[in-house]
Amino acid sequence: MIAKPYDKVMLFMGVLSVRGFPDSVRSRLESLYGPISVITPSIPFDFTDYYVPEMGEGIERFFIAFDNLIPPDSLADVKTATDALELEEAEEGRRKINLDPGLITEGNVILATTKNRSHRIAIGRSLYAEVTLIYHSHGFETFPWTYADYRSERVQNELLALRKRYLSLRKLTK
Repeated sequence: MIAKPYDKVMLFMGVLSVRGFPDSVRSRLESLYGPISVITPSIPFDFTDYYVPEMGEGIERFFIAFDNLIPPDSLADVKTATDALELEEAEEGRRKINLDPGLITEGNVILATTKNRSHRIAIGRSLYAEVTLIYHSHGFETFPWTYADYRSERVQNELLALRKRYLSLRKLTK
């Protein structure tokens, strides 16, 4: 059997920030991945206090997305680039912005991570990916490992809107 090329997918990023969305970060991301087509409204990130010691109080969550569809096997390269950008933007060794790249497909939401766990798959460059949400019956379903914010109705509604946009873009590119 001959392998077929991957279908291209939507690149998005979950962003955690204590200082909004700096122009320096936006311009760097757009130079790498094309224009940012969606920036969702921010919400207080009060699902966990995990990032407070590093980032400080007042962390907000928002999502960005790109209309330039990418091959899914480029996720490790994207995660490597966003990790480097986080370090460039750090102050006194502490991140002020956290960029979590992921992919939106017709059937799921996939996130990249540096941490290995039983449900994650190696994707190269010492990185892993996990299926965080699956699309089923007009909505997303979660797993025991799905992050608390990704379980929330508000975040899922934002991701459903991105999925709808992705499906429209995919039709235009076929």
